[in-house]
Amino acid sequence: MVIYNAKIHTMNAEREVFTGSVTFKDGIITEVSREPARAVKADWIDAHGADLYPGFIDAHTHVGLTTNGVGVESEDFNEESEPCAPHLRITDAINPFDASFEKALRAGITTVVISPGSMNPISGSIAAVSTSGKRIDKMVLRDVGMKFAMGENPKMTYMNRDESPFTRMAIASIIREELAKAKRYMEDKENAEEGELPELDMKHEALIPLLRREIKAHFHCHRADDIFTAVRIAKEFGLDYVLIHCTDGHLIADELAEENACAVVGPIITDPCKPEMANVTPANAGILAAHGIKTAICTDHSETPIEYLLLTAGICIRNGMTYEQALEAVTINAAEIAGIADLAGSIEVGKRADMVLFEGDPFEVMSEPKTVIIGGKIV
Repeated sequence: MVIYNAKIHTMNAEREVFTGSVTFKDGIITEVSREPARAVKADWIDAHGADLYPGFIDAHTHVGLTTNGVGVESEDFNEESEPCAPHLRITDAINPFDASFEKALRAGITTVVISPGSMNPISGSIAAVSTSGKRIDKMVLRDVGMKFAMGENPKMTYMNRDESPFTRMAIASIIREELAKAKRYMEDKENAEEGELPELDMKHEALIPLLRREIKAHFHCHRADDIFTAVRIAKEFGLDYVLIHCTDGHLIADELAEENACAVVGPIITDPCKPEMANVTPANAGILAAHGIKTAICTDHSETPIEYLLLTAGICIRNGMTYEQALEAVTINAAEIAGIADLAGSIEVGKRADMVLFEGDPFEVMSEPKTVIIGGKIV
C-alpha cells in the first residue's frame, strides 16, 4: 500500500517536511520517498496534497478503565484495597469496547498510554496501547512503566480510611521501602544457587523491570515539593522516570532542566479543582519546553475527553508553546517519553504504519482527520 501526493511531516530527527509518498506492508513502513509516484495502483491512496502526520499519541490516559455515566460498576482504575500494588497489570482492566477508543481514533489518536489511577503510592503497570482493536492482548504495543503517586490523592484516600499514608513523608517511605525490598529480592535471585531461589513475591517481581531500567517510573505529581520528591526517589534507586502532570513545573523549570527531567503535562482543559493544582496554567507546557525539557501533552482522559488532545495542544500554542514544540508533544516526544519511539511517533522506515491525513491544521478546532491508518489499515 502507498500513500502518495502527501505533504509528509516526518517528525524524524531532522524534522523533515516534504511532498512525497509512504509505502507500507504488513503494518510496517517500508519506504518514505520524495519522488513523485509512478505507475499508481487502484488501491493506493491519493492524499491530494493533504498533510500526513505520524499517528498522534496521548502519553497519559485512563482510556478504557471507566465508562462515563455508568458509575462504580465500570470503574477499574483505582484498586484502593492496599496502598502498595505494583503487581496489578493494567491490561487486566482495559475494556477495548469502551467508546473512548473509537473517539480517540476518529480524532487521529492512534496510540494511548494507559495508566492506573493515582490513589495508591504504587498503583501498578502502565501500557502503550493501539486505539484500534477488540482484544487488548493484540492492541498492547508494550508495557512501558510503573505508576507511582505523590501528594494529595493517596493522602486523602487512606486518611479517610484511617490507614497509612496520612502524610507526604509516609507516601515516600512506602515507595522507598517497597523499592528497597524489591532490590534485595532481585539481588537474591541473581545470586542464588540452583534450587535456592527466594520465595516468589509478585509485587517484587513486578518491580524488577523498573529497577533494571527496562520500564520507567511514572510519578503522578502536581506540587513542586512532590515533583522534587519524585526526582529524589528516582535518583536514589537509579530509576528512569517521567513526571506526570508536573503542574508546578513552570515555577521550577530551571531546576528540572538541570535534572534533565521529562514531563507529561495535562490536563490542560481543566480548572484548579484541588489544592495541589492551585498553580495550573495552560502556559506550563510551553515554559517547560522553552527550558529544553522534553515535554509531552496529555488529556488525562477522562479528566479531559480523549478526543480533545489536539485542541489541548492548540491551547498550549496559544499560551506560548511553539507550533513545532506542540507537534513534538503529541508525536515523537510522547513516543520517546513513553519508551515506544522505535515503534511510533514519526514516519520512518521500520516503524508502525500509524498515520493521519489532515486537510486543515490539526490544532484548529474545526479540523478533523481525512484518513486515519493504524497498523497499515484504514480505520
